[in-house]
Amino acid sequence: MASASSGKHPMYRGIRCRSGKWVSEICEPRKTTRIWLGTYPTPEMAAAAYDVAALALKGRAACVNFPASVASYPLPVSTSAADIRKAAAAAALLKKSETQGIEVNQGSKNEEPIEEYMDDDVFLNLPHLLVDMAEGLLVSPPRLSSTQSDESPENSNGESLWSY
Repeated sequence: MASASSGKHPMYRGIRCRSGKWVSEICEPRKTTRIWLGTYPTPEMAAAAYDVAALALKGRAACVNFPASVASYPLPVSTSAADIRKAAAAAALLKKSETQGIEVNQGSKNEEPIEEYMDDDVFLNLPHLLVDMAEGLLVSPPRLSSTQSDESPENSNGESLWSY
C-alpha cells in the first residue's frame, strides 16, 4: 500500500494517503504553486484526477497513471485551476464507474458527468420495512387452546408447539 513515512502511493504519480483517503495535487510548470485536485476514496480515482491535470498542464508528453484511459478523460475548458479541478473530478468519477460498474452519462466533454442511479430501497420495498416490522410487533401472540394435541400424547398437561 502506501509508504509509512511519506504516504505516497508506490504505483501512482501525484497522489498520497492522508487520514485514510487519497489526495491528489500537481505542481504548475515553471511555478512554485500547486493545484489541489481533491480528496478521493480510492487511489485510482485520485490518480485519474492527476492524469487530467498533467495532460492539461504538460500536454501529451505528460507521464500519466492510466495511459489507456487518456482518450476517455474529459478535457478542461482552460488551464485555470478551477477548470482543471472540475475536469479532474469528472475523470475521478469515470474511474470510479469503471471499477464499480456504474454507468455514467457524459453528454459533451465540457459538462460534468451525470451518474445513473437506481434506488435499491424502492426496488426492494425497503421504505416500508420499518412500518411492516412495527405492524408485526403489534400483532398479539397466538392463544393456546385448551384442547389436547394429538401429536403429543405423552404430554397431557401442556400444549405442543406444533398444534397452532
